[in-house]
Amino acid sequence: MSGVKDFEDLIAWQKARVLTKHIYEVTQKERFGRDFGLSSQIQRASVSIMANIAEGFARKNPNEFYHFASIAKSSASEVRSHLYVGLDIRYITDVEFQHLIELTKEVERVVGGLLVSIDHKRTRH
Repeated sequence: MSGVKDFEDLIAWQKARVLTKHIYEVTQKERFGRDFGLSSQIQRASVSIMANIAEGFARKNPNEFYHFASIAKSSASEVRSHLYVGLDIRYITDVEFQHLIELTKEVERVVGGLLVSIDHKRTRH
């Protein structure tokens, strides 16, 4: 994380942003878009990933950043769970599902790496 000046520089935030864009695109399609409850929930969970990374970074405290990054990772898992619902009730195709699951898992991996990096900073202080 050395050299990172803004949360926008974090790969985890960048990947979460891409995921969120795709989630909004798929939830605005006909059937998914009419299911306000599920579409709203998955949208809020994806936005939560980005927002928690940004908020944690802004705190300038490794313990608080770790806490917010942990929430971000949990929100990614929530998105993944909601995608199964979307697949099961045929709001998304198998191809869309596989693409979104891979994006979500990548976000989870990168946020997991961010957590390791933050944890190293926490234990050094």
